Amino acid sequence: MPATSPTAVPSFRSKIGHDARSGYYTAPHRYRLHLSPACPHCLQIAVTHNLLGLDETLPMTLLPAVPDAPGGGHRVLRPLYEASSHQHPGPAVAPVLSDNWTGRIVSTHTPDILRDLARQFRGHGPDLHPCGAEEAIAAVGRLCEQGITEPAQRAGQPGGDPAARDIALATLLRALDVLEWRLDSREHLLGGELTLADVQLWVTLIQLDTVHRHHLDVAAVHQITDHPHLWAYAQRLATHPAFGSNLDLDGIARRHHAHCRGQEAAGAAVQIVDWAAYARRKAPEPVRQPG
Repeated sequence: MPATSPTAVPSFRSKIGHDARSGYYTAPHRYRLHLSPACPHCLQIAVTHNLLGLDETLPMTLLPAVPDAPGGGHRVLRPLYEASSHQHPGPAVAPVLSDNWTGRIVSTHTPDILRDLARQFRGHGPDLHPCGAEEAIAAVGRLCEQGITEPAQRAGQPGGDPAARDIALATLLRALDVLEWRLDSREHLLGGELTLADVQLWVTLIQLDTVHRHHLDVAAVHQITDHPHLWAYAQRLATHPAFGSNLDLDGIARRHHAHCRGQEAAGAAVQIVDWAAYARRKAPEPVRQPG
């Protein structure tokens, strides 16, 4: 399959509460994020962490773009997984929100981590998960996954049924049409202010251009490009330091090539956005931790 990467059902889904009665509660320096921003799930969290200004409150460890353990895991995360689940059977994957006090994992589930960052930690940034917007944000998440990412993968599969690929491309284009219409009259997806919906969509568009495009034909890429409001929105967000500073194009490319089993198609030559103009952060060096 093209443009694939190892995935795993989230193993840990505890949430951050408001006080000691909830078990996990907010406290400065109690928690740590372990992220590889070349991974789209980790990139969402890294952008959100930056938007909220949580560097001092919630430290972050950057992991290599390409996992170095079998199954798509990171060797440096194995002690955390073992401490949290004896003889954990799956790979030690990122993202991870860990608890420094217990040495255990709080969560590996991206939507829960994003919600906790926005609701429990908050910081001094915008209200990324406003009350009353829960369903709208969740709907954007579903649209990104089921309307863009999954159809883009199916549309780029070599061989198989051409009709199925055409249906997948049509599904993808319908989702982009919906977003194009919505962004024609507003600055952000849910109105005038940034929310987690914008973070989710921006990362999805990054993946569409830097990963999935490489397995599509030229005609399909030109149809994807023909959404000017959507791509102008993506470029506008990229100028924000919290977005562009976390964009590791080299890491995304290396991660893609390490896991991709598909063939490159002609669409690889038709770049939609020159993301290099916005990327500011160099690819992280491998992080080594004791244990």
